[in-house]
Amino acid sequence: MEAARVIRLILALIAILPLICSAEIYKWTDESGRVHFGDKPKDKDQAEQLSLKINSYESVSYESFTPAQGTTSRRVVMYSAAWCGYCRQARQYFQQNGISFVEYDIEKDQRARKAYDSIGGNGVPVILVGNKRLNGFTVASFQSIYP
Repeated sequence: MEAARVIRLILALIAILPLICSAEIYKWTDESGRVHFGDKPKDKDQAEQLSLKINSYESVSYESFTPAQGTTSRRVVMYSAAWCGYCRQARQYFQQNGISFVEYDIEKDQRARKAYDSIGGNGVPVILVGNKRLNGFTVASFQSIYP
């Protein structure tokens, strides 16, 4: 009987956890004209609540493209960002499975950003294998394009 109560309590806590963890981000300007961002503005009436747009792929899509000259069909290239969880998953998968890959962080490297823009990147990760392009990452989707 006691175990059932504990399980119900744990499930209730898990159910309300997203409400506890969700944070609001505000933007406000202080008396000196400096702009601040944070989750606790000095005066909520003087702050603007921001909605954040996470630019990562929520579902996987496939495309064909023309690879750079001399690119082999097994070469793996990933355009990523440091904050991207799907990029981290892909990186770990490649490392754990001995898959050689080249990674370009589009926020830290201007040349990588230009190359990413030139292929029409619109979210991360973008993974290129030969003439195949994967927008997003799951193990199954990668295995379907990796020879």
